[in-house]
Amino acid sequence: MSVADSAGEEVGTVTAVQMPGTGAEPDLDAAVAERLVAVGYLRIDGAGLFGKDVFAGGDQIAGSVEGEPATVTLNVLREDLARA
Repeated sequence: MSVADSAGEEVGTVTAVQMPGTGAEPDLDAAVAERLVAVGYLRIDGAGLFGKDVFAGGDQIAGSVEGEPATVTLNVLREDLARA
């Protein structure tokens, strides 16, 4: 699935989905990782030549649109996402 931020800009593609409380902690700052584990998160392969993986918490997801390809929309800008 592709991911777009709140401004409609492409963020990247979902590479992993973790439901809340699974204990699968991303390799990030401990406080950020703990929050993401609590709310669930998406790991997103960054778009563009210099794109890096970013993480969107479950509370940052506005919704999704079915189709080809399906798109996840966020309620924050790309700059507000946790970076790997």
